Amino acid sequence: MTFSKGGEPTDSLRAETRLVVSGRDTEAQKGFINPPVVRGSTVLYPTANDLHVHRGEFHYGRHGTPTTRALQDALAALEGPQCAGVGLVPSGVSAISTALLSILKTGDHILVCDNVYRPTRNFCDGILARFGVETDYFDPLIGSDIAALFRPNTRAVMVEAPGSQSLEMPDVPAIAAVAHARGALVVDDNTWATPLFRRALEQGVDISIQAATKYIGGHSDIMFGTISPNAQAWPALTEAIRLLGVCAGPDDVFLALRGLRTLAVRLRYHQQAAIDVAQWLAKRPEVARILHPAFPDDPGHAIWKRDFTGASGLFSIVLKPAPPQAVDALLDSVKLFGMGYSWGGYESLIIPFDCAAYRTVTRWAPGGPTLRLHIGLENVDDLKADLERGFEAFNARQ
Repeated sequence: MTFSKGGEPTDSLRAETRLVVSGRDTEAQKGFINPPVVRGSTVLYPTANDLHVHRGEFHYGRHGTPTTRALQDALAALEGPQCAGVGLVPSGVSAISTALLSILKTGDHILVCDNVYRPTRNFCDGILARFGVETDYFDPLIGSDIAALFRPNTRAVMVEAPGSQSLEMPDVPAIAAVAHARGALVVDDNTWATPLFRRALEQGVDISIQAATKYIGGHSDIMFGTISPNAQAWPALTEAIRLLGVCAGPDDVFLALRGLRTLAVRLRYHQQAAIDVAQWLAKRPEVARILHPAFPDDPGHAIWKRDFTGASGLFSIVLKPAPPQAVDALLDSVKLFGMGYSWGGYESLIIPFDCAAYRTVTRWAPGGPTLRLHIGLENVDDLKADLERGFEAFNARQ
């Protein structure tokens, strides 16, 4: 086992080990395992000459501190050798907006997957439209046929694999090959799998983003986003971060780094528990269909099996036709499943959703009410008992 001089692991180490040892230099940290939380704005220079040439590792708190450097190094090690650096921003939406603003300008055209996170769509239809950037949406299952949608001014393609509600799985390598042949960059929301279960940059993605609010933090106590570009996209991204003035707070940076250390253990439990609960739900008479790419009968399963090394705790279900009051009774009866937006924390969550109102090029008609579940770290049998209670209330209201 070999390490670089600064304590950084070489690429020979496996992902679980890199999560533990990367971004650490215990000698510089005076022997402490975790880096200190540096809260600061002004960085002093020892001489006028140092000031004139900005000599030194750090220049101003907004541009980085020893704490942010530790997290950036650890995330870069997880993303893999294609990663040129990591931008840290205050939220997942900020990661999306900053990444897109870094590569688009007035007169450009962007193609966006129709199953994308709704705030991404709102940003494209709102801010980007106001700035003269035109957005067209495409079927998540389009694959290489996306070529027909390109224009001479198409500069970027935005994908989400899989979509965070409806769970369709786009063929990102096929889409990226078409985009690169036409000079466009690919931006990918990789929050569902994280770089632990899918190295997006190795599949043709130019900018991989995460809502680190979710699995990286892991405890529902921070708002955070990460942007990981390849060498081609890195200069424009760093300029955008500098000019937009976005930066993450020091305490959130520390909590994200702390969460990252246990990502492998947590995500594997989320994965197994979610598959267990989903298999149990698939046998329920009230459930018509499971939306989970790790299931063999899921339309995206072949792509998931090819491109991913694991799955997370997020999936959806389609219920058999039922009145709204029955669904509400289910939601009101469960006790362990909280009703709340976001996911990726230690707690299980459940929300109803309906994509029909904001799909524009694909039709969302699942055949019944839909629920999105995030399976947390609770005991699986307790979660099943909780859902059993919900289904009793559901059936009583039909």
